[in-house]
Formats: sequence, structure tokens, C-alpha cells
Amino acid sequence: MKKDTQKRHSQIANDVMHYIYRYISTDINLDELSINLNISKFHMHRVFKEEFGQNIYETIKAIRLQKAASLLLTNKSSTISNVARNCGYTSQAAFIRVFKEMFKTTPKRWRNGEYKELFLRKSLKKFQIKPEIFRFKSRKAYYIRHTGTKQEFDNSWEKLNTWALIKGYKNFNKINFFHDNLVLKEFEKSRFVSALTFDEELVDDSFPYLTMPEQICAKFSFKGSKKEFIDFIFWVYFDWLINSGYEANTEPSFVIYKNDFYLTNDKTLDLDFYLSISM
Repeated sequence: MKKDTQKRHSQIANDVMHYIYRYISTDINLDELSINLNISKFHMHRVFKEEFGQNIYETIKAIRLQKAASLLLTNKSSTISNVARNCGYTSQAAFIRVFKEMFKTTPKRWRNGEYKELFLRKSLKKFQIKPEIFRFKSRKAYYIRHTGTKQEFDNSWEKLNTWALIKGYKNFNKINFFHDNLVLKEFEKSRFVSALTFDEELVDDSFPYLTMPEQICAKFSFKGSKKEFIDFIFWVYFDWLINSGYEANTEPSFVIYKNDFYLTNDKTLDLDFYLSISM
């Protein structure tokens, strides 16, 4: 595939994903989206699956249900039908059916504590970490998409570091976005984006980039092993978030590394974890 075509495909896939996150609580109209992007619906679906390894409908379903799983625990005053509507489902019956397909339980039983038996480990490790509520400003992120295998992580970071070295870029941040919630999906099967961001905006289209939206985040400083990081993620979602009074947004969570040890490395991770939140 030519570089120009590859960049165009990356842009199409990013535009579709941005649209999904922005309108996840509505009845998403893919016909309208393909018209706005000035491409055929068939081409839009094909390009998206090439980029993300998952079709658009599967992606919408996964994002909606991950949002619902969080809302059921954090938005305790909302009825199940309200949660369903907030996640883009016009039919409560349809919502209950697809929720049960993914989580092997009903929304009511999930809310009443069955999530602990299904997803929590035998003992939830406690972390004494107080997050900073932080406004993250919009910026470009030059990226590579990959799954959670060590080989794909290593290959992605090698390519990003080589690109920065060739270009002579310095003073950048190293970021991993989590397109899947790591407490709800196996690490190696999850989808990630490794990326570089810069304090000053670059004018460079030699590498695919996406635009991170401005958002309010809970920023946690973490230092420890990969195993401890996974325990930390469980604590954030199943303890801190539930008791915080905040709700998790649909924007992907992400980490910014303070050292060069990444999530698949056995050495000590030193990073900030950002969870997009609302009230």
C-alpha cells in the first residue's frame, strides 16, 4: 500500500472512531457518516476493519457496553433503562440481551455486585494514590496501533523511536492509549495505540497522527511492576471510580511514561495514568 493511501486510510479510521466516541449515546447513523467523509459505506467499513482489526458495529457495541458496565456501578441513581438510553440503546430488552451476551450476567445482577465474582480477583489490592483532577489539552499524537502482545509492543515502540531519531525530534512524551478496558478484556487481546506527543505542535504529515480531545481526567501517578499495574487498574475501576462520585467517559484511558519501560516489560514502570471523567 502506498504511503499516501495508508495515511488516508488512517485518517478515515480515526474520523470514524472519533465520531463513535462523540455520538456513542445516540443512534449512530453510518450512512450519514459515510456521506460526511465523502466515501462509500462499503469502503468505510473495509478501511476501519483494516486499521482496527474489528468491524464498526462490533466496536460500537463494545464501547457502549463498557460504558454501561461503568455507569451501572458509578451512576447509582439512574435506572437501568436510563443507563441503556445513555449508551445509545432505545430498547431496554435489547440492551439486557447484549449485556448478558458480553458479561454473562444481567445489568441488574452486575449492579448488585455480581461483577465482583466475574471480574475481581480473589482479593482487590488497595492503593493509597490520590489522583489530581486535571484538564488535558488537545494535542496531536503520532501513533501505531497494535495488540497487547510483547512482540507488537516492542515493534511499535522501536518504529516510533526510530522515526523520532531520523527526524531529530526531542522532548516528546511517550503514550499508550487503551482502546479496551483492561479490567474487562485480556491484556494480550486488547487493542492499544503507542504514540508520541510534543509540547509544541508539529507540522509533519510523514507519520500517521490523531488528535487527542481536550478532556477532564483523573491523573494517577504509578510506579511498580506490570503485575502491580494490572492490580492498580482493577482498583481504579472497581474501587476508586465507584466511590469517587465521578463517571468514566468513553474516551480511551491512557498512560504517559516517565521512563522507557513499557507495559509488557518486567522492569519497574514509572508513569501517569489518565482516566477521562465527568459528573
